[in-house]
Amino acid sequence: MKKVKTFADYAKVVMVALLLAFNYKLFIVINNFAPAGLNGIATMIQYKTGFSIGYMSLLINIPLCILAYYLIDRMFAKRTLVFCLVYSFSYLYLQKIEMEAFQYNAGGHDTIFPVILSGVLSGFVYGVCFWSGGCAGGTDIVSKYISKKRPHLNFFWVTFILNTVVAICSFFVYAKPDVQGKLIYDYKPVCLCILYCFISSYIGNILIKGAKTACQFTVITSHADEISDEILHTLKHSATQIKARGAYSHDGKDVIICVINKNQIVDFKNMLSKYPDTFSYFETVNETYGNFKKIK
Repeated sequence: MKKVKTFADYAKVVMVALLLAFNYKLFIVINNFAPAGLNGIATMIQYKTGFSIGYMSLLINIPLCILAYYLIDRMFAKRTLVFCLVYSFSYLYLQKIEMEAFQYNAGGHDTIFPVILSGVLSGFVYGVCFWSGGCAGGTDIVSKYISKKRPHLNFFWVTFILNTVVAICSFFVYAKPDVQGKLIYDYKPVCLCILYCFISSYIGNILIKGAKTACQFTVITSHADEISDEILHTLKHSATQIKARGAYSHDGKDVIICVINKNQIVDFKNMLSKYPDTFSYFETVNETYGNFKKIK
């Protein structure tokens, strides 16, 4: 069973690496904007010099994966290396074949649409890589190292600063000459870079947090048995009861903790409204594990 899961994880890594290579070929490079992170820098280098993103990815990520193997985690490093190799060589191959019929070339007009498409695809790639035990390379490897060595540090600012640098550089890199040869600077590449970063991060975070979001209710009541029984038979969930005592009145109370589906919030509130001496609040649970069935 463990070997099957490992094979499935590597298969996912390979598939999303291929997807990212197609994403760059079909939507990103042809529309002259820089995506997030080190890949954004590689994209601008290719635009100015012709040096392929595929080769740049290999030069950046192979040393980082070797360091990750010894400094972070071997499984993480191997899966990240597989991703980077498949992505890099796939992109190098795609550069050699004609794909104009499939490319979304906005021609400088309505470029927001390929940015949205590429951002969604990249976010999906990042999320799947995370759940498969690897990453997409570049700053993600640095993030993993910092999280291991300095868990209290917020890597958000490192990523934010790097993406800001990419966005600012794109303002100058994608400047185009007019008929007289004078460079015309445009904020459009900067906006496209920021939009791409936002969409890919948003989609990636949704996948990383998990689709099994739920709500945890904490109920303080004098009717614990009745409420628990109704939770069990009406909402088809179980609950945990804890004995408690009020800090002001010192009266004995029961605390019920229950995790339910999001679509059952109104039903739960209506159920609690029937019981006096009952106080409750709920909070969002990003992911649930174990035996959790969706009740419609």
